[in-house]
Amino acid sequence: MPHPSNAGAVCSATRAALLAALFPAFSNTAIAAEQPLETVVVTATRFNEPDPGVSANITVITGQDIRNTPAQNLPDVLGTRAGIDVRHFGGGMGRDAVIDMRGFGATAGSNTLILLDGQRVNPVDLGSIIWSSIPLESVERVEVIRGSGTVLYGDGASGGVINIITKKSARPVAAVTGTIGSYGYKGADIQFGNGNDQAYYRLFLNHADADGYRKNGQQDQQAGSGRVGWLFDAGELFADFAAYRESSGQPGALFSAAYRDEPLSTRFPRNTEARDGYRLRPGVSYRVNDRLTLESEVGFEHQTLDGRFFASYGNTASSRVRDTTSFTPRLRWRHDLGVLASETVVGFDYYDGKVDSNNTGFADQGAKQESAAFYLQNVSKLTSHLSLTVGARRQRMKQSAHQDAYAPYFSPAIEGNATRTRSAYDVGLAYAGDGWRVYGKTGTTFRFANLDELFGQDAFFNPVFVGDLKPQHGRISEIGGSVAVGPATLRASAYQLDLSDEIGYDSALFANVNFDPTRRRGAELEADWRISTSLSAKMSYAYTNARFRSGAYDGNTVPLAPRQQLGAQMTWNAGQAGTYSAAVRHVGDRRYGSDFANAQGMLAGYTTLDLQAAWDLKPWKITAKVLNATDRKYAPIAGYSAFYHDTYFYPADARGFFVAGRYDF
Repeated sequence: MPHPSNAGAVCSATRAALLAALFPAFSNTAIAAEQPLETVVVTATRFNEPDPGVSANITVITGQDIRNTPAQNLPDVLGTRAGIDVRHFGGGMGRDAVIDMRGFGATAGSNTLILLDGQRVNPVDLGSIIWSSIPLESVERVEVIRGSGTVLYGDGASGGVINIITKKSARPVAAVTGTIGSYGYKGADIQFGNGNDQAYYRLFLNHADADGYRKNGQQDQQAGSGRVGWLFDAGELFADFAAYRESSGQPGALFSAAYRDEPLSTRFPRNTEARDGYRLRPGVSYRVNDRLTLESEVGFEHQTLDGRFFASYGNTASSRVRDTTSFTPRLRWRHDLGVLASETVVGFDYYDGKVDSNNTGFADQGAKQESAAFYLQNVSKLTSHLSLTVGARRQRMKQSAHQDAYAPYFSPAIEGNATRTRSAYDVGLAYAGDGWRVYGKTGTTFRFANLDELFGQDAFFNPVFVGDLKPQHGRISEIGGSVAVGPATLRASAYQLDLSDEIGYDSALFANVNFDPTRRRGAELEADWRISTSLSAKMSYAYTNARFRSGAYDGNTVPLAPRQQLGAQMTWNAGQAGTYSAAVRHVGDRRYGSDFANAQGMLAGYTTLDLQAAWDLKPWKITAKVLNATDRKYAPIAGYSAFYHDTYFYPADARGFFVAGRYDF
């Protein structure tokens, strides 16, 4: 029996020996512990930059922030930050969650760009982001840039860009986590990795299943993801990968009477959906010299979606296959302009996407698109404090769609194609002083229709190719800044976004259309306050006024866009007694989805309270959470059906309890 004073050393030696046995290929590593790294931002330039100097409202959610936030999934972590509205259909796994920045409502998924290590994960159709393939344990930090990111990242970034940065450290790690919770939730996570100065790897495995809060609300997911890298003097070769499978019941929306009286019920007790797929992205980072760096990735992504639906008009089955390939080389050149520090990023983005859908009871469909774009961005230091950012992008989108004839409904075949080209630019100035920074910028943005939006109906409900659907485009202007005063940091911004030809679905016309011009005005405020060495607070507020500025809906509010959002989180680190967090989130009233006429009243806002306690009992870590602690009844998603003349709701989960235990080897 070791002496108590040596117990920690013996335990560490035991874990080190076990790691060496588990990972013999890296057993000679000299890396003993992960050292704190200088904070860098990737999203602002598509390269690692400790101080990018660009004119933008940037928030970094650190790994410590994620651990202190009482949330079960990544979308709910994002929802604690200013101006990020998270909407999902229920369940603790975040499945099908949509992220809305700056008030896009129903089309948020096509206007907020989600990146994983700088690469797009938004699908080319109206499908969902596969959050199960991005486990919380794998995330090092998240970078949020509000406002258009069109110049650097292309269409779909009118509301902003969220870049999820995964862990790539060579630090040896091996851990197992088990979680149980309300509504039959059971989860298991495994992570391990190792490395040295020549190579490294990280692997994350996840399984979760739950009965669900509502009838036919069961969910399950299995995912594996990771990265391997080979290091050399001038850079790195790497490959990111993920594979997943998930399935769920589809309880559907509830009309107003059922939502009020039977929120746990379902209209579709037998509907189900299953998805599986993989993602592979090899890449290279090569430092040509001290001034020139090349980075590039090639991406391959495949997904199969199978759904079974049982309704009054009969039983249907749908099978959809989606494939995407990409090639994204870029070059950073630190060339300077005389005595002025200056660097330019220039790149090429190529994406090829294809979707094929076979539908029992309906016509088969298919669509594909090819996108090619060139872009550049220059950041120059006009003085030691003043930076100028200018950028431009030119993107061409070729799309085609077809649908087979379907005899039972006398539905004719359709075929069509279209090629569109759009440009965007950004200009901004940023001035940084001692502990403070201000910026101003203006620029343009655009979005092309996605593949599902290419299909429509004529006045007789016959299928048509929506070839006249124009690209969405507009202008954004923004001012903002940040200031650090002692233990507190404050960030603020105000903006105006004017869009023309905004793309969306008008249920009154049963068609995807270009809306009349819209305008979004708003302000965002975030504050971080280190009250004491053990107590910290984060506060956020966002005001969004999203309206039509002309046409049939002139002056009306964009549906599902909340005017007010507030958040506050307090974290107390009591040392060996544990770490405790409480998070409050408020989302204001919204217009019902599809209610462009603003005639159906308001969908009630809601306020939730989430609690978390964590105890680090090395090698164990125990975490307990209470989500929706006040048991608030609310619906993050609701709409109005002109066909049924009624409002419908997707109820959020009631109060839930979760306990997790992690063991580090």
